[in-house]
Amino acid sequence: MLAASTLQFLKSLDKNNNKAWFDTHKKQYDAAKQDFAALTQKVITQFGKKEPAIALLQPKECMFRINRDVRFSKNKAPYKNNMGSSIKAGGKKSLLAGYYIHLEPGGKSFVGGGLYMPDAAFVGKIRQEIDYNYTAFLRIVENKKFIAQYGGLDFSEGLSLVREPKGYEKENPAIKYLKLKSWIATAPLSDTALQDKNLATQLTKAFEYLQPLISFLNEAIEA
Repeated sequence: MLAASTLQFLKSLDKNNNKAWFDTHKKQYDAAKQDFAALTQKVITQFGKKEPAIALLQPKECMFRINRDVRFSKNKAPYKNNMGSSIKAGGKKSLLAGYYIHLEPGGKSFVGGGLYMPDAAFVGKIRQEIDYNYTAFLRIVENKKFIAQYGGLDFSEGLSLVREPKGYEKENPAIKYLKLKSWIATAPLSDTALQDKNLATQLTKAFEYLQPLISFLNEAIEA
């Protein structure tokens, strides 16, 4: 579980996103960061028993900095109002598919993973693998537990092509999956769920339902 003070810090930061306020609340930030790191470690320890590729990761290899890169953004707020951990082989800088925990109070937190906006070479490999092994892929994304947890893959605007990709016919039975540019799945986490004593176990279970998809994607891009 996460401490109520961790959520409160992020709520307060959202309303006071400036260096002066942050500097005077550095102790609260350090406590919140440590709290989220402890949760990340619990999930790594639990899920690592079933996913050896992440078993030896440390939280610092997965957690993103709270400082924003404002160089090319109109939004000059110096800090993120969220915390995130990308848990995958090689850590957050890896290009592989993986698992993600997003902490943002106010109903914006979620758990999930997959592969978000990979480069063209990876996209081509994944589409080819889906086309060649569509039956196996369908068993993964239509699995009852996967659907119950995530509702299926994310087809939100911007994640999919309008037309079929070059080299594929629109009559292809897998076309809606071949048109995707990202293969991700997410499930919301309420503020109440974040403070549940069984949070780490619930996140681990969510990752287990996602594991077959992650394996499929990584096998495709590493082929």
